[in-house]
Amino acid sequence: MPLTPNSQEKDAHVQINLLGPLSVSIDGNDATPTAPKTRRVLALLAVHANRVVPNQLLIEELWEDQPPPSVTTTLQTYVYQLRKHLQGGFASSAGPAPSGCAPKEVLRTYAGGYMLCLRPETLDSLRFEQLAQRGRTELERGDVETAARTLREALGLWHGPALVDVNPGPLLQVEALRLDEIGKSALELRIEADLRLGRHHELLGELTGLTARQPTHEGFQSKLMLALHRAGRRSEALDVYQRTRETLVDELGVDPCGELQQLHRAILAGDPALNPPGTDTLTGARRHATVPLPAREARWAQARSA
Repeated sequence: MPLTPNSQEKDAHVQINLLGPLSVSIDGNDATPTAPKTRRVLALLAVHANRVVPNQLLIEELWEDQPPPSVTTTLQTYVYQLRKHLQGGFASSAGPAPSGCAPKEVLRTYAGGYMLCLRPETLDSLRFEQLAQRGRTELERGDVETAARTLREALGLWHGPALVDVNPGPLLQVEALRLDEIGKSALELRIEADLRLGRHHELLGELTGLTARQPTHEGFQSKLMLALHRAGRRSEALDVYQRTRETLVDELGVDPCGELQQLHRAILAGDPALNPPGTDTLTGARRHATVPLPAREARWAQARSA
C-alpha cells in the first residue's frame, strides 16, 4: 500500500525482493505494485539500481517495437504510480543514501531517464551479489569456513527463480537469467567450500537433486562424482560420469569438459588427491590444483540457449 508523506516521521524498514516473487514491503506492510507494467518498471529500475535507466530502455521493455502513440505520457504515468508506492517509506529508511542520490528521493527523474536509489540492505539482489563476491574472495584466499557461511547467507536470500511472477519483456528476461546464473555460480562455490571442509556425506542428497534437475551442468555433476567417491561409492561416481557424457552428447552434441574428464581419470586411477581433507599427506595447494574450482557461467548459459 502506498504511504503518505506523513509516514516519514519515523524511520521505516523497507525491503524490495527480486530473488523469487517481486515484493515491496514498508514496515512490514505490503506495498507491491499490482499493475503489470508498473511492476515491470519497478523491476527494471531495481535490477539497475543506482544507475540511470534511459527512457528508451523502459519503452523497449514495456512495448518492445510497438509503443503507443502517447508513449512518453504513458511511461510518465507508470512512473508516477510507482513513485506513489515508494515515496513515503523509502525516503525515511535509516542510513545514508547511495552516492549520487538525494537523501529523500528514492526515485529520481533525469532528462533522459530515471534512477532508483537503493542501499544493498534494501534490495535483496544487491545484498546477494555483495555477499556472493565476498564469499568468492574468502574461498580464493583459503578462508573456507567463513566462505561457506557467507555463501550460505547469500543463497538464503533466494525464494525461487528471479522475478518469477513478473511477466518480463526482453530486457528483464536477460536480467532474470543473469541473476539466476550468478545464483548457480554461488551455489557451486558453496558446495565447493563444503567439499573442502569434508562434508561430502551431507552433500549427497542435495547434489543428487541438483544433478537430476540440471543434467548438463558439469559443475554440479563433477561435485556429485567427488562426493560419491569420497563416500566410498566409486562405482556410482563413475556411473554419474557415463550418464553425464551421454546426456551432453545427446542434448548438446559435445563431450564433457576437460575438468570433468580429468576427474573421471583420477577416480579410475584412485588418485589420493581426491581423498577427503586430512586423510592424505598432500598439501592443500596440490589438492586444490588437482580438483580445480570450476567457473562455467558462460558455458552453462550457452547450453541453456542451445
